[in-house]
Amino acid sequence: MYAAWTVKHKPQSLRDVVGNSEGKEKLLAWVKSWEKGAPAKRAAFIYGPPGIGKTVTVEALAKDLGMELVEKNASDYRTEDAIQRFAGLASQYGSLFGGRRLILLDELDGITGAEDRGGTGAITKIVKEAMCPIVLIANDAWDPRFVALRSYCLMLEFKKPPAGEVTRHLMRICASEGISADEAAVKFIAQRSEGDVRSAVNDLQALAAGRVKLTYDDVSWLAYRDRKDVIFSVLRLIFYAKTAEGAKRAVDVADVDPDMLFLWIYENAPYHLKDPGDLVAGMEALAKADLYRGRIARTQDWKLTRYVIDFMTAGVAMARQKTGSVGWVPFKFPEKLRMLSRSRAERAMENEIGARIKRRMHVSTRVAAKEILPYVRVIFQSNPEWAAGLVRWFDFNDEMVEHIAQGKKFVKAIQKQLLT
Repeated sequence: MYAAWTVKHKPQSLRDVVGNSEGKEKLLAWVKSWEKGAPAKRAAFIYGPPGIGKTVTVEALAKDLGMELVEKNASDYRTEDAIQRFAGLASQYGSLFGGRRLILLDELDGITGAEDRGGTGAITKIVKEAMCPIVLIANDAWDPRFVALRSYCLMLEFKKPPAGEVTRHLMRICASEGISADEAAVKFIAQRSEGDVRSAVNDLQALAAGRVKLTYDDVSWLAYRDRKDVIFSVLRLIFYAKTAEGAKRAVDVADVDPDMLFLWIYENAPYHLKDPGDLVAGMEALAKADLYRGRIARTQDWKLTRYVIDFMTAGVAMARQKTGSVGWVPFKFPEKLRMLSRSRAERAMENEIGARIKRRMHVSTRVAAKEILPYVRVIFQSNPEWAAGLVRWFDFNDEMVEHIAQGKKFVKAIQKQLLT
């Protein structure tokens, strides 16, 4: 049965939550301080970018300490009366079973819009009088409407975890799912998520769907959607470098990995090394770089990467001996990458899909595309019956089904279910 990996592999203990060890320790110490009576700060305010584990930290902590967690989205309780009915009463009375209680008000940003009618003021009042710990969560704790509230809270900033920690988390998930994953592939997913653990897990599930092995080639194409300006500057530094060291330094500013940089250099070498002898020398350097790329793929000996870089940068730059000025020559997008890149029509299609998801689920188009569409794609590729139900509910047309399913066999299976 299909299950979202963000739910299936949600941390069950505080030690399993990725990153923010200092913030987790402070939160744990603050909750435990309630055992001696209400502390000066009766609420903890956790803030930071989405997807980095703010909510799961509180949920895991409650499990570790055996506390009853009363959890709600503050955005669902925007008025003073609604806030008081839920959080006010919960903060004053003990647990039904006599245990300790922890109140979590998530998505506090949601009560700062035009519909807020006293919600923030009510929360401030509840925090001042709370008889049990209250945790508030928002992306931006420095919104002007939270000025009064902040003075009564222990402020805990959660930051994006390092890519290494996210990589280890994703590797554990792969092992649990029986997927043999190249570390380079998983590391790429982690780096691309930029610290958004939830997004990284969503990407991993979408990319690993139906696979027992996940390689770098299965994921690397994602890197080249919006990086052309940077790569053009890097290519100029390489092709027109005066010294070998200068050409090698270009890699330091490249926002791409060596394998993809190799494809860019290979594609453009004939247009910038006009002399036949120079071109032969440049292609020989690239051939040697490619030999090392193949050896790395076979042995996973990443120390050999330095030879790839040396040959494809310094080797190509120093091949330029007789080529004169070539004038302005535009750099060409690698054909291999062009096939994998999304066209403008595809982006428009994805926006329309996101809009239809938005209408049904009342989220932004960005959230629909980034957080929900990967789930939908996994369902389309694993459960035709559920997929058919989603097609009807979201009112997807045939083109949308083909775009999401990404495979004729999946489309046929879904269409068969739609006819039943």
